[in-house]
Amino acid sequence: MTDNIKPDNSQDNNPLHGIRLIDVLEFLVEKYGWEGLGYKININCFTNNPSINSSLKFLRKTQWARDKVEKLYLNTVKN
Repeated sequence: MTDNIKPDNSQDNNPLHGIRLIDVLEFLVEKYGWEGLGYKININCFTNNPSINSSLKFLRKTQWARDKVEKLYLNTVKN
């Protein structure tokens, strides 16, 4: 019996494929610090008693905020 399963290429054009959210967040915190990150993306998890864990929790359930973080990451890495 031959499997005719084609590989899923849906992630081929995704520049974030294989990059974990925690890695993105740690990179941005190292680059900008919490204060700078809160200035660039004004959300409470970055400006009010920030931590990696609380930020991850918020970003995993709030797509618009995650989109902003991923866009900043891509722009930062590109430059």
